[in-house]
Amino acid sequence: MTRLARRAAALLLAFAARAGAQTASGTASAAPVISAPAAVPLMVGERLDYDVRFGPLKVGRARMEVTGIDTVRGIDAWHTVFTVRGGTFFYRVNDVLESWIDTSHFASLRFHQHLAEGSRERDYRYEIFPDSARYVPLGKPSEPSVPDPLDDASFLYFVRTVPLEVGKEYSFDRYFRPDRNPVRLIVLRRERVTVPAGTFDAIVVRPIIKTRGIFSEGGQAQIWLSDDARRMVLQLKSNLSFGSLNLYLTSYASGKEPAHP
Repeated sequence: MTRLARRAAALLLAFAARAGAQTASGTASAAPVISAPAAVPLMVGERLDYDVRFGPLKVGRARMEVTGIDTVRGIDAWHTVFTVRGGTFFYRVNDVLESWIDTSHFASLRFHQHLAEGSRERDYRYEIFPDSARYVPLGKPSEPSVPDPLDDASFLYFVRTVPLEVGKEYSFDRYFRPDRNPVRLIVLRRERVTVPAGTFDAIVVRPIIKTRGIFSEGGQAQIWLSDDARRMVLQLKSNLSFGSLNLYLTSYASGKEPAHP
């Protein structure tokens, strides 16, 4: 593999680890206005597995899962985990995003991000307080947040609850770091799509976020959500300066019990 290809694969995995984040990086003020999310399509034990590809080259695997219901400061919270693992002989990635989401109000309470890319490791931890619209980075003073905040990973789950209508654009101001708002979501079309996990009817959306990553305006990213009550992420594609980033659903488990207690 050439040096350029190795760098592309490494960047792909780094971007993929933030895909949920940045699809989720927006916040909630909608156009049209959405006063509350639709029924939450989450089940404890839900697991979605993906191949991560740079063009035709498979460079890793990713997983989204709802591991259970925990208690955060006395509040019941869904615990979700998004992981990306893979790379090449010269460069490995092992990234994990964990989110704890209030089961009653669908707001973030805690967010952890572990990034292990090549020889570099970074950890980010935030305690998020919806009632006071503040968040606290580990070891630092609290900072202003927004009402009903969402972090990177939880926003991807929130998008699955939005009653998407083809041809409409939604704008969200709920990302817990206010300077990243708003996130825009354009509903492009419905279509039939085939991925390794099967063939599905899908809703195709384009997220646009204030970032240089895969959801920047220039990346023309598209996400395929299953056109059913589950709203599973089936496929993701984005154009980057060095090639195309693709995630494809390879298998899924729906879980056995409702994610809300």
